[in-house]
Amino acid sequence: MSKYFNTEGPCYPKEHYMVNLDLRIQEIKKLIDSKKYFSINRGRQYGKTTTLDMLQEKLRSQYSIFYISFEGLGQDAFQNESAFCRLFAGLLYDTIDYGEIDGVEEAAALALKDMSKMDSQAADFRALSNLISMICKTSEKPVVLMIDEVDQAGSQPIFLSFLGMLRSKYLKMRQRPTFESVILAGVYDIRNLKLKIRSEQEHQKNSPWNIAAEFDVNMGFDAGQIQKMLFEYELDHSTGMDIEEMSKLLYSYTSGYPFLVSRLCKILDEKIPGIRKISDEKVLESSKIPDYKTANNKRFGGLISRSVGAYKTPYPWTKEGFLEAIKILSFEKNPLFDSLVNKLYDYPELGEMIRSILFTGNSIPYNSGNHVIDIATMFGFIKNDHGAIAIANRIFETRLYDLFLSEKEVNSGIFKEGNIDKNQFVQNGILDMDHVLKKFMEHWNDLYHSADEKFIEENGRKFFLLYLKPIINGTGNYYIESRTRDNRRTDIIVDYRGQQYIIEVKIWRGNEYHTRGEAQLADYLEAYHAKKGYLLSFNFNKNKKVGAKEVVCGDKVILEIVV
Repeated sequence: MSKYFNTEGPCYPKEHYMVNLDLRIQEIKKLIDSKKYFSINRGRQYGKTTTLDMLQEKLRSQYSIFYISFEGLGQDAFQNESAFCRLFAGLLYDTIDYGEIDGVEEAAALALKDMSKMDSQAADFRALSNLISMICKTSEKPVVLMIDEVDQAGSQPIFLSFLGMLRSKYLKMRQRPTFESVILAGVYDIRNLKLKIRSEQEHQKNSPWNIAAEFDVNMGFDAGQIQKMLFEYELDHSTGMDIEEMSKLLYSYTSGYPFLVSRLCKILDEKIPGIRKISDEKVLESSKIPDYKTANNKRFGGLISRSVGAYKTPYPWTKEGFLEAIKILSFEKNPLFDSLVNKLYDYPELGEMIRSILFTGNSIPYNSGNHVIDIATMFGFIKNDHGAIAIANRIFETRLYDLFLSEKEVNSGIFKEGNIDKNQFVQNGILDMDHVLKKFMEHWNDLYHSADEKFIEENGRKFFLLYLKPIINGTGNYYIESRTRDNRRTDIIVDYRGQQYIIEVKIWRGNEYHTRGEAQLADYLEAYHAKKGYLLSFNFNKNKKVGAKEVVCGDKVILEIVV
């Protein structure tokens, strides 16, 4: 069976295209070798299980590893101390029974089996603690415990008692044999687990897992890792892609979030060719796709490039195909996006914070002591960007924009106008952005000409996106450039059938600031290799001059719209 991009479970190097995790495994091994107890808590589908699988494979010659998972356990397992101890012993015994671990004495294995079948009076934490010491004392190699999906037990008080037992044994490690290292993997930070069960102040301070070492290993992908994965794919498929360009595109949209990288690659590999097949012949006849005699004739990462025979550059692994994949992903319903939405409903204050960042451009300091910020970081929604909160990646950001905008669509007059106008803006497959902005100016002045300063600051950018959305929906997509967003400006990049439009949306702050804004936009256009850009200014001065005009900045042309 040939390799493929996998997004449905753990990845294995012999079966799937994946980034090389050797450096990550080495970093985690240092923690294990130092006898650390720690948690790997990251957002959903962040490669936690894949990492644990590879750890077990790489370290089994040096350690006896009990690798278990709490996934799928019912409430009965956490009813009381006895039920949990019997279940835990059974999970450990299963790893021995299925040959997943070696070096454990037969007597210890039988003791685990016996405990899993004990009556309710005999199985308790004291008995389990003694059994763990016996296993570790008689094992041929140091014993490591890895538990995946610990979130399944996160709301169970009995699990806190189990953590307390592990903590007690850790503190007495020099006197009594116990696990050399313990790794707990899940979304929630186990050190703050009591927050999930009770809210009393004393429980926020006294976690049974305060012995855990800091886990700061980067679980995301960098552009170099993505490059090498694509190089392996290219060796098998000879697509002729520009590997460096594709890896940069993947990283710029995902910030290395493992599921998003793999999902986009899977869409490019499996879905885009089918979409293109219908129109391939017409495209080739019109010679819009150039011939190349060599594909990706480059070096990178110490790997030597190679030449392939002459052929047409295929559609999927190009920028055009990538943007098509982004569009497909933006409409997908998948567990990661479902989790994103559900957490916003579970934590309303989280939604309010993200709305403020997206639509007003407010800069919020990153303070790890803030409960809402901790929650958002734990779920993978946000990151620390030079001391300020930033949405974790461009795909999440656009998804969140779409979610919050959809809540306003039904009752929004400007959205209705965009829906009515949408058919007049595209001619021969080209979006007339000049016309879009001029029509928006007309509707804004009709609907909101008397709006006050506070209303404009809070809603101006939001309403432009509401107007734009039905116009590009289904054919184009957009994203916000987070690096330049603040409470005065927002840069919107619209991709429509391979054409990019750069639009700066800003709040008017005087002529001097406005002139600087024109120069900034011209510089921004240069970075995007674009000759024309758009500047939409929301001006609440009484003597403002609304209208549209073109301004030349060097070799750039800027259409300015003032409303």
